[in-house]
Amino acid sequence: MTGLRERKRARTHAAISEAAIALFLEYGFDQVSVAQVAEAAEVSKRTLFAYFPTKEDLVIHRFADHEDEAARVVRGRPPEVGPLAALRDHFLAGLRDRDPITGLNDLPQLLAFNRLVQETPALAVRAVGFLENSRRALALALQETADVPALTARLAASHVVGTHWLLSRDNVDALSAGASADDRYPEAVADAEHAFALLAEGLDGRL
Repeated sequence: MTGLRERKRARTHAAISEAAIALFLEYGFDQVSVAQVAEAAEVSKRTLFAYFPTKEDLVIHRFADHEDEAARVVRGRPPEVGPLAALRDHFLAGLRDRDPITGLNDLPQLLAFNRLVQETPALAVRAVGFLENSRRALALALQETADVPALTARLAASHVVGTHWLLSRDNVDALSAGASADDRYPEAVADAEHAFALLAEGLDGRL
């Protein structure tokens, strides 16, 4: 019974989110009301808010699975691999696999979604909160698994998360300007390798 209930909740959650994003992409985030989203998803406003406490959550929740991704990479790395090397390899693998979180995915719906977040001030502000949560999770993982002081872990996490975000935004900007993911890929890899090399030089002996 619990499994059935969870699957039903997951379906409702997905239906509300998909209805919301479809409306936002067509009409704009600020032009669509929560009531319109609820109507499109065929749920009450009360049900909608039970799943998504704010209107912004209807969009930003798509980032939620990635908030602790860097921390998971650090915690799950082999003992012989350093944290920074593991994070670099993970990002490069994401570029190769066209993981949307790297910005290197040119599916039309993803390009439209990225534009929605970038061009909507309320969503852009919430995206900053995503970065802060990611930084905190990574800092804790570094402190616990790399045996470094708290300040070192926090500084390192800030650099890594900021670098990841900058690389991703550059890829999104390139694709938004008309480049294909395949055309952008060699430069995206070169940029990532350069960025992580700079991090390694700056953090050498610390991680």
